[in-house]
Amino acid sequence: MTHSKPLMLAAALALMAVAAAAPPAAIAQDTPAPTEAAKPGDPGATPMSDQAVFEAFHGKAGIQRIAEAAIDRSVADPRIAEVFKGIDIAKLKTHLAQQLCYVLGGGCAYTGRDMASSHKDLGVNMAEMNALVENLQWAMDKEGVPFRAQNKLLAKLAPMKKDVVTR
Repeated sequence: MTHSKPLMLAAALALMAVAAAAPPAAIAQDTPAPTEAAKPGDPGATPMSDQAVFEAFHGKAGIQRIAEAAIDRSVADPRIAEVFKGIDIAKLKTHLAQQLCYVLGGGCAYTGRDMASSHKDLGVNMAEMNALVENLQWAMDKEGVPFRAQNKLLAKLAPMKKDVVTR
């Protein structure tokens, strides 16, 4: 399946949302209200109001599977594996799932850092971002998310590109 390049390019930012203080936890259960020690972060976009898109991702469990598959594939991808060296992968999976769930209107709290501060020292370039987006799309395809729903998510993530690509 061929995907729209302009929308694809910005989605990778979610894959690299490096975690701050929250412990790894699946989003399949309800995300508890943030405490003083774990205040919600800025997920970089407002939530969608179309529940049909959230449902197209198979709810929180589907989003969790997508986040895990996309990160696992990216960590093993020789084009971008270096980007993930020294990163807490479990925390990254948690924050990506939280971010996607939040943006898709699933009612999750995002506890990671904002996109600009979490990416400022990573030196991500467009080729790396493209590889990340390919891996995210592969994970969404694997989960059976319809192309139209994928593009709605990617359109919400697209404006964050400026905070992710730093070289």
